[in-house]
Amino acid sequence: MKFRVDRDVLADAVAWAARSLPVRPSAPVLAGLLIEASHDELVLSTFDYETSARATLQAEVSDEGRALVSGRLLADICRSLPAKPVEMVIDGARVSLTCGSARFSLQTLPVEDYPALPEMPTATGTVQSDVFAHAVAQAVTAAGRDDMLPVLTGVRLEIDGSTISLLATDRFRLSHRELGWDPRSPDDTHAALVPAKVLGDTAKSLTNGSEVTIALSSGGTGEGIIGFEGAAAGGTRRTTTRLLDGEFPKVRSLFPAEHLMVAKVNKAELVESVKRVALVAERNTAVQLAFKDGVLTLDAGSGDEAQASESIEADIDGDEITTGFNPQFLLDGLTAIDEEVVELAFTQASKPVVISGSTGEGADDSQFRYLLMPRRLLS
Repeated sequence: MKFRVDRDVLADAVAWAARSLPVRPSAPVLAGLLIEASHDELVLSTFDYETSARATLQAEVSDEGRALVSGRLLADICRSLPAKPVEMVIDGARVSLTCGSARFSLQTLPVEDYPALPEMPTATGTVQSDVFAHAVAQAVTAAGRDDMLPVLTGVRLEIDGSTISLLATDRFRLSHRELGWDPRSPDDTHAALVPAKVLGDTAKSLTNGSEVTIALSSGGTGEGIIGFEGAAAGGTRRTTTRLLDGEFPKVRSLFPAEHLMVAKVNKAELVESVKRVALVAERNTAVQLAFKDGVLTLDAGSGDEAQASESIEADIDGDEITTGFNPQFLLDGLTAIDEEVVELAFTQASKPVVISGSTGEGADDSQFRYLLMPRRLLS
């Protein structure tokens, strides 16, 4: 194996592929990054039996071949190289890397022991890359992080014709985002439970090209895989991951059909107020929100401890309400909203609030809702 490639293109591709490497690999070879050189193409791959990453880039290939080297070490080396072309050559059990006057020699791992990467499923459709990345970033806000409840660490991706719905919940909050896309078949309906971290990292990393191809296998939820592919500098990027097994809770019904009180508040003012008042909130205690007479009053702290209070203007339509929320969860939902004005919709103080952007006429590509359970207020 011998090839020559642009330093920036190589460093970017290696860093992208290496981000999927497991922290504690179950086998030494899974810490490796597979390098395959053929024709005028270089393919860099990582795989941990759950998630695979495959970067394809153009290179001047003199001798075809393949080698497996430490992925994180190669990423560190490529990041530190001078801005000159990189040449890599396999020499027995080692790989030689030369860039200008810098030269590295890396021990190879047994490439014959490396598992075969899964095939990309048949393409289901395409979506605008920046829109998809932003929608996923909003949706994963409510995804669980408790590995003891693996189903809740996923995002439910539902495809119905030209609409994609993303749903996530950790039992205390719920996010719902809809966006349009270009399906392969307008009558297709699919559902998949995708690991939230993989989905978030992948969507964010595939914004160099204009579109992302989504490929969903036709197998059952636990057996299938989902693939994402997009363009990158000098080539393409592809990620596949196994779908989570289990039944995602039926959460859509949690969004109420009507509300008894809706308050519109400037998002920036509310975010800053919550941050200030929350400074005195004890761990696991709520920040109180009282809506009355065109004013939202925020309070935290009680008794002999530090206390804080602040009031901001609010356009209130409906009855007075006093409730309370986990301040970090409240901030997470508010900061995920794009609009300058947010709507907080209530049925009653003891029921969840639905937070969304106040868009006026509304837009199909800005449909994000965040449902948050209230917390008990200290007396």
